[in-house]
Amino acid sequence: MRGMCMVMLLAVFTTAGAQEKVLKVWPGGAPDHNGMTLPEEKFDGVRVRNVSEAEMTLFLPPAEIRSGAAVVICPGGGYAMEAMDHEGYDLARWLADRGVAGVVLKYRLPYGHHAIPSGDARQALRLVRFHAAEWGIDPAKVGLAGSSAGGHLAATAGTRFDRGIPGAADPVAHMSCRPDFLLLLYPVITMNGEFTHRGSRSNLLGKNPDPELISFYSNELHVTPDTPPTFLVLADDDKGVVPRNSTEFYTALKKNGVPAEMHIFSRGGHGFGMRKNNLPADQWPELFLAWLRQGRFIP
Repeated sequence: MRGMCMVMLLAVFTTAGAQEKVLKVWPGGAPDHNGMTLPEEKFDGVRVRNVSEAEMTLFLPPAEIRSGAAVVICPGGGYAMEAMDHEGYDLARWLADRGVAGVVLKYRLPYGHHAIPSGDARQALRLVRFHAAEWGIDPAKVGLAGSSAGGHLAATAGTRFDRGIPGAADPVAHMSCRPDFLLLLYPVITMNGEFTHRGSRSNLLGKNPDPELISFYSNELHVTPDTPPTFLVLADDDKGVVPRNSTEFYTALKKNGVPAEMHIFSRGGHGFGMRKNNLPADQWPELFLAWLRQGRFIP
């Protein structure tokens, strides 16, 4: 099976000291399909849409600085496209330069199939653990990050997970898909019409979603004491995804006794990611690294 997994590799090369690998999330074919038949399109640099096949791009730190921790990263884009640069590759490279493996997930977009993106995120977590020894990763230090709608995806997978599927034919399915920690950047959290991001909700659930689906994908309602420790970052002046998304999730975490840290910067707007805008929100990456140290995810 490991030989088959190595066939998944589409490219291997090095950049800025970090080893980079690209592989398919479902090398034998996904168990479902999102119905997209148009060719995948790249635009505005490395943003993508019409995504019908999930891939992971790994940025593995050099062995001499390797911490053992890893973060699977879900870029945002309203479930209509994915901002692979400042919410994906840039964060992964920054982490790898500091000893943390960054794994950028290009997840399949839903197109009316709401379960597909979170299914890809869970499979990505399983794959990282399956390859942990090979990639120099501690399977007990695998986190999940997401920005904006990617934050909704990360919060969905971070509140609905399993510890592995015993007896599954695929050994990858035996791996846990519970993240060990969450990083949520200005996340969409709820599908509640009062304060959701309408575009993300429409793209994930359709124009007139069933109330049961609205409840199911309102992640503040699904926090339990087993939800992973969470680091939240947002700006007070965010007009794209209102701060109440994050504050409701933080409140739910505290009600359930889950360790959490939240930073609400006075200025930063929406979608800052790894961009440096000479604004207070620029500080967040170093604060996240300090939180990882405090939680003993990195030395």
